[in-house]
Amino acid sequence: MSKMRRIAVLGAGAWGTALGLTMQRAGHAVTLWARDPQLAHEISTLNTNTRYLPGIELGPGLPATSDFAEALDEADCVLAVTPAQTLREVLAAIQSVMGSAVKPDAALVLCAKGIERDTGRLMSEIAAEMLPKNPTAALSGPSFAAEVARGLPTAVTVAAKDAALAARLAETLSAPHFRCYSTDDLIGVEIGGALKNVLAIAAGATDGAGLGASAVAAIITRGFVELRRIARSFGGRDETLMGLSGLGDLVLTCSSAQSRNYAYGLALGRGESLDNRPLAEGALTANIAARIVADRGLYAPIIRSVTDLLEGRLTVEAAMRTLLSRPLKHEET
Repeated sequence: MSKMRRIAVLGAGAWGTALGLTMQRAGHAVTLWARDPQLAHEISTLNTNTRYLPGIELGPGLPATSDFAEALDEADCVLAVTPAQTLREVLAAIQSVMGSAVKPDAALVLCAKGIERDTGRLMSEIAAEMLPKNPTAALSGPSFAAEVARGLPTAVTVAAKDAALAARLAETLSAPHFRCYSTDDLIGVEIGGALKNVLAIAAGATDGAGLGASAVAAIITRGFVELRRIARSFGGRDETLMGLSGLGDLVLTCSSAQSRNYAYGLALGRGESLDNRPLAEGALTANIAARIVADRGLYAPIIRSVTDLLEGRLTVEAAMRTLLSRPLKHEET
């Protein structure tokens, strides 16, 4: 195990709280930042997070605060676990306290999965723009927050363009029952994490519409082909997409209602109201993903169909008929 570090975890939702607990289990000094002062108080004093991790005892001694500077004070490593679409706002807040709190060389580990809707930027590109002096990495892989919080076995990938940095962070962030592998394919890991959410909506909608397990399997498999095609256009490597942060995460996210994106797709396929549902990052990423596909001239009909489904231009049944009626082609293309 690596020596103790001071780790700031930004975001006290289910995943942020689970990662905070995991870092404690790894022997690090952890401070969790929550936007809501009441939530921070509950975590620190009652050892629970009933809003995001109901029924899970956090155990004593997980400090939480709504004071940004306090959370970042002397941190060696910062885990950014806020939703992808708010990352720029959070990094701007980090900028404002850089001189007095967080170390200028502290590693920033991006733990949210998505693509910025307005700009099409990946999370690492936003980090490089906002905090150019801080080394950046991403943590991604098949993981459900409640299972990680309970200490159930989980394996993820830590990626950074600097392979040595990725390896050091993987060692630092590993804990009992939480194994981190490392890679220098940061782009491949980010694309896999962002697009699997969109594909999970497609799989959930197919299931929700009652089209059968065979159709769901076809969506997952052909969706994975699209994911790899898009990742390659960004410079991502096929072997990365075949690993935990690609295929592993896709299979988990597309096969369980514990996944918010899959659950969102189920509701969509069943014709249920989508109002007041928990955040499904894939619903926010789908439109920009479709724009990227169009701009790059890529063949990705499932990705494009999800946007049409979400915007009411297409039904699940019609989307499936369209996909099945496309010209026949070799499976590997």
